[in-house]
Amino acid sequence: MHRDDDATVRKILTELGDTWAVVGLSTNRSRAAYGVAEVLRRHGKRVVPVHPKAEPVHGEQGYASLADIPFDVDVVDVFVNSELAGAVADEAVAKGAKGVWFQLGVVDEEAYERTRAAGLDMVMNRCPAIEIPRLG
Repeated sequence: MHRDDDATVRKILTELGDTWAVVGLSTNRSRAAYGVAEVLRRHGKRVVPVHPKAEPVHGEQGYASLADIPFDVDVVDVFVNSELAGAVADEAVAKGAKGVWFQLGVVDEEAYERTRAAGLDMVMNRCPAIEIPRLG
């Protein structure tokens, strides 16, 4: 099992851009995605919800898929289970994202290899709400 280094985490958080699509973000306040999206917003990120219901969250219009977003996305933050995450990573590559972030508990080694081979930065099994304060 590979480890994502802090340099990659820092690069995704600070250098790749501020438009983050959060896949799995809905209006359900009890889900981790909702709280993490709030943290990202507090740190200057535009958080775009991607969820089958396409609901607005935190004042930002939601979309049913990455392909439906009519503007560029810098980072795709993935809050779906590991079985579905690989397809989302492939969509992120197709969308032209610069980075992919698989949340805590989301692991797909083959998707990681494909995404890195496509030239994107990627981390797995980490949470930006934990990494932002840790990396300062």
